[in-house]
Amino acid sequence: MTNELLNELTFFVLAIFVGFEVISKVPTILHTPLMSGTNAIHGIILVGALLIAAGANSPVTIVLGLVAVTLATTNVVGGFVVTDRMLEMFKGRQAPKK
Repeated sequence: MTNELLNELTFFVLAIFVGFEVISKVPTILHTPLMSGTNAIHGIILVGALLIAAGANSPVTIVLGLVAVTLATTNVVGGFVVTDRMLEMFKGRQAPKK
């Protein structure tokens, strides 16, 4: 294992721990705005995945690009679905229209 790979693995593991600690401390009232912000970030990730997939030149990179685009798209759509459901919870019950 090279030094560079070990450094990248260390950063990845530390990012997981820091991300978990930050997200677990978010109050309930801030979940909807936080989800909206992360949806914007996931949209940027989707654009990046599309750009990388467009530059793929071998079968392995094409498959990895397809997987990246699929996962990023699923993440964006799922985030918007969750945000929509959370916003529906904040709406009060409306009286039926006659």
